[in-house]
Amino acid sequence: MRLALILLFSFSILANCSPEKKTDNAEANAWIVTVRGKVTNPVNGASISVQELKQDGTGVLQTIALKAGNTYEAKLNLTSPGYYQFNFFNRQRLNIMVNKSDIELNVDGSNQQGFWEIKGSPDHDLINRVQAMVQESQAGPAMQAIESEFQQAVQAKNEKRIAELQSQAMTLMDNNTLKLVAFLKEQPVSLGLFNVLQDPNLIDKDKHIDLFISSAEKFKREWPTYSYTKELNNQVEKLKVTAVGQIAPEISLANPNGQIVKLSSLRGKYVLIDFWAKWCGPCRRENPNVVKAYKRFKDKGFEVFGVSLDRNKEDWVKAIAEDGLTWTHVSDLKYFESQAAKDYNINAIPFSILLDKSGKIIAKNLRGAALEKKLEEVIN
Repeated sequence: MRLALILLFSFSILANCSPEKKTDNAEANAWIVTVRGKVTNPVNGASISVQELKQDGTGVLQTIALKAGNTYEAKLNLTSPGYYQFNFFNRQRLNIMVNKSDIELNVDGSNQQGFWEIKGSPDHDLINRVQAMVQESQAGPAMQAIESEFQQAVQAKNEKRIAELQSQAMTLMDNNTLKLVAFLKEQPVSLGLFNVLQDPNLIDKDKHIDLFISSAEKFKREWPTYSYTKELNNQVEKLKVTAVGQIAPEISLANPNGQIVKLSSLRGKYVLIDFWAKWCGPCRRENPNVVKAYKRFKDKGFEVFGVSLDRNKEDWVKAIAEDGLTWTHVSDLKYFESQAAKDYNINAIPFSILLDKSGKIIAKNLRGAALEKKLEEVIN
């Protein structure tokens, strides 16, 4: 995860979280933020501009004059925190988060990949801190030591040691994630925190749903009318629907023979709801692990309820046969527009949920040997 990528992500989420018009309350009061800085390589005859990034494109465009010493200054009138794009001579564009603090933005100005730095922004400082914590987790001394020994074990074909080191790496990353979660729980409401919580690859939302619930509550208290709060709250409500401990939403779809099969018809068994598709490479690579678990536990009260997100019935049926998937299958062949995908908030596959005999969710996204391990625990 790089800071630049997070900045680009800030722009991508505007479609879902553009600032709303406010009622006559304290948040509706306008305030002014100053953004100033220096341009290292200005382009003669060209201009600098800044525009608030809004979904409807109504952000006001300002042109900024370059001053003596190649400095500039922009006064931004805000009624809510927001995202702004600074365009330097149509050569370098940067999206920044703006709230209450004045900001220093220094740039190269002549190259989109050129130098830039942001000072005085708590939002961007938070992202820098998160970036450093992730970097430490992935490439710090402890992980490097495990990686070095892992490579030696691979060369020696020591499978036992390979498995041990993989487990150590996962434990280390899990511990580092716990530190990150604890850190984020302490952070005040901000666009920076909102952005970090939006990153789909940073924190497992299912494992750490408490972070998202507490953050949503914090946003509701401090930013009650801003659309960022509404967006985060909507996401949390969707997470709660399929949280561990909840009864899984009903799925009622047709099997390959056209017969409607309900998820609830499998009550009394441990059920793995497996969202997959023929076109999904990771799904197909995971299928042998599910097949192995199914063969081992099918006579002990275990069933798989495969939900395909394919578009074509022929592809769906062919993949079932090719991978030897002899369990229950359903689909409406609507890709991610499938009603089941919407009900379960599916935006990527493979995705799986393990249910107990009463239909209650007890685990999610068990990969590889983890599925068998969990089934050993609950069945035996």
